[in-house]
Amino acid sequence: MFFKKFKKAFMLLLLSIFIIPNNVFAYSEYIIAGGENIGIELNSKGVIVVGTYKINDVDPASNAKLQIGDTIISIDNTKINNINEMVQTISNYHENDTVKVGYIRANKEQTTNLTLYKDNNNVIKTGLYVKDSITGVGTLSFIDPNTKLFGALGHEIIEKNSGQILEVKDGKIFETDVTSIQKSENGNPGEKNARFYTDQVDGSIFENTKQGIFGKYTEEIPNKKLYKVAKPNEVKKGEAKILTVLNDSTIKEYSINILRISNEEQKTKNILFEITDTELLEQTGGIIQGMSGSPIIQGDNIIGAVTHVVVDDPKKGYGIFITNMLEEAEN
Repeated sequence: MFFKKFKKAFMLLLLSIFIIPNNVFAYSEYIIAGGENIGIELNSKGVIVVGTYKINDVDPASNAKLQIGDTIISIDNTKINNINEMVQTISNYHENDTVKVGYIRANKEQTTNLTLYKDNNNVIKTGLYVKDSITGVGTLSFIDPNTKLFGALGHEIIEKNSGQILEVKDGKIFETDVTSIQKSENGNPGEKNARFYTDQVDGSIFENTKQGIFGKYTEEIPNKKLYKVAKPNEVKKGEAKILTVLNDSTIKEYSINILRISNEEQKTKNILFEITDTELLEQTGGIIQGMSGSPIIQGDNIIGAVTHVVVDDPKKGYGIFITNMLEEAEN
């Protein structure tokens, strides 16, 4: 009888050891805070329709019921990954040919028939303006030294013509130098201007989400201070600092004051803060575009990253909890 009870207890103990909840994450307790200004290039899954035009008074896109924001993934069952593949495929057809276009709208695959026409230069045209990539600047938020996962921006990248989040096939982060600053004014956020070094790649991107862009850091891990990852309940109102670049590639610390901390169940605008650093205010007028992702430090803890500017008062901005970014990086 004792043996049976012992065996049952032993099995329960094994179960308690080996059954791990799904919401346990493996990010490191100490991570590298970023602050580097980075170039970002995202390549879409397919070719995005960003506009339409008429050919000799005919509107092929309208006739096919294609819309801005649709992502073309195939033509007559030939897979389309980028603009070059689309152009090459279309070049095999003739005027007035009709092709079956596979596309994605609202996460649903659909098909339609698109008729091709020649323009005045005798070139086959679709009546579609398209793009397959987005390039911009932002700020690196963190690198996990154990997994080499990185996060940046703290928010998603939107394709501006469609207003939709870009679904990523792949991408990269690369080196930049900040060359000038356009200052923020009330109602008009400023921005960083930068020189790109697209051949100096630091990491590959695999995800574009509401919590930021994420990927694998491919260069040698920087020899920088490690900061403890603060849990949401450890974030306090009051003094803190952000790390960012305003000139060339030099990371500097700038003082902020945390005004409000939101419910940790929110995934983005968790921290409301105001800039108190006079040097930063003189140079930028407040939060500017390109500053998204700048890590927020409190004491020896990394607590979050800058995400948004308050447009009507650019001295104020929002940040995301760093734990929300780290959790998303591992999904």
